[in-house]
Order: sequence, then structure tokens, then C-alpha cells
Amino acid sequence: MPHLALYTFGVLKSPLADPAPLTRELHDSGEAIYPQISRHPGYLAHAEAADGSRGTHFDLDWGAWGEFAVPTWYGKGHTVETTALAATLSLWTDLRPAFEAVYTGLHREALNRRYDWFERTGHPAYAFWWIPDGVIPTWQDGVSRLEHLHAHGSAPHAFTFHHPFAPEGTPTRFADKED
Repeated sequence: MPHLALYTFGVLKSPLADPAPLTRELHDSGEAIYPQISRHPGYLAHAEAADGSRGTHFDLDWGAWGEFAVPTWYGKGHTVETTALAATLSLWTDLRPAFEAVYTGLHREALNRRYDWFERTGHPAYAFWWIPDGVIPTWQDGVSRLEHLHAHGSAPHAFTFHHPFAPEGTPTRFADKED
């Protein structure tokens, strides 16, 4: 049975290393959100550094998730002092559990504050795509799907909650969808 891959990407208003209160709030919210999402029914896995270390996304060994990559529109830094991004890559059983995890609880509260932390880039913030069971998506897969979504809109190759596709590539309806 295929699984659903989800890549999210946002450009922060200030670098992650910025000691400002808003940056601290974003970091603290992530520390609480990730454990909650990982316990959500339908969640399978997310990209984590292979050795559990912390640092910039660019310097970490992501193991099977591949080398970290960013969309072409990201123009900020790549060092500890200048990195200003938030990105996730995860696997889900289906759209419904992913939707429920994103639009409920602590993650929903964070979404309500996203414009406090993130720039409005005019680019999509996330993309879904179906993958065969046993396949681990890479960061580069996520970037190429997000860029495809931006260039071509929702399609079986990359789609959103608002315009979803079934694993066989046909458009599908998804009740209670949001964008």
C-alpha cells in the first residue's frame, strides 16, 4: 500500500540563531509540536539526523533521507548564524490523518501564528505525493515536488489538501479540507 510523503518549507523572518522573543517562541512551539505529531494515528516517520545531532539542516547527516536541500527561492543563509528556514519531511498512511495532525492541537495553534514567524513568499508551503511502501523520500524529492507544485499547480506529482489526488493519480475529494 502506498504511503503519503509530506514536505514543508518556510522562510523565517529572522535566523534561527536570533535571540529575539519571536524566534524563541517558534523554537519552543516546535519542541512541543513534534512529539505530539509523532504520536498521531497515521504518522509513520519524519526526517531526523542520522546520529541524533543538532545543528543547521545543511550540516547534518540525514541518512536515508538524503542530503538536505532547499527550494531555489530560498535566498538566506546556510550557516548556524544565518539559516532562516523551517523544513520538515514526513511519511503518513493517508491524507485524513495528516490533515487531522496539521489542523488540530498545538500545530493548529502554531499555524494561526505563522505570519509572525514566516515571510510570505508567494510560494507553496507544503507538497504531498504518494510513494511506494518501503520507499523513503529524500529532501531533494521534497524540494522538486514543492517547486513542481509552484510551477504547475496540484497534480498527481505534487498536491495540496485543497486539490488532492488518490494514489492511482486520480483527483479525489477530501472533506473538511483547508489550505
